[in-house]
Amino acid sequence: MALSNIKRVKSSEIELKDRLVSIQRVAKVTKGGRTFSFSAIVVVGDENGIVGYGLGKAKEVTEAITKGIDDAKKNLVKVPIIKGTVPHAQYGKYSGGSVLIKPAVGGTGVLAGGAMRAVLESAGIKDVLAKSLGSSNPHNVVKATVAALSDMRDAYTVAQHRGVDLNKVFNG
Repeated sequence: MALSNIKRVKSSEIELKDRLVSIQRVAKVTKGGRTFSFSAIVVVGDENGIVGYGLGKAKEVTEAITKGIDDAKKNLVKVPIIKGTVPHAQYGKYSGGSVLIKPAVGGTGVLAGGAMRAVLESAGIKDVLAKSLGSSNPHNVVKATVAALSDMRDAYTVAQHRGVDLNKVFNG
């Protein structure tokens, strides 16, 4: 059920902005000493309801970021946005990362921290209340946030899924 809700998007048709969430230097210990490389997690979005994330690994920082952007463009999803906020409260989980996203009144802004903020702003959400409840690992927080956003449905989608009129969704 949740997988049927995800709407994949082609990256060639839209102008995407990228945001670096986190970059780590990782070391591989060999007989000759330590070999350093970099891993970067990047979020891309058009700030109009489309968002994706990607991971890039390379010997250089710029190469890792470029690989992350390319990976993010392959994993784009469409997010429902109503009047600059999310349609309803949603809980998302990925591994140890758990997030709670709630709609907010206009003028509130994006009340979210670090990795969640990058995802929500890239998606184009202007007013939202969000809290990271589990792990603070940016990889898991980003994946949990995207999972929560992709599980959201607006009233029109719910009416279409149930096969009823839009009025019946609100008024019973």
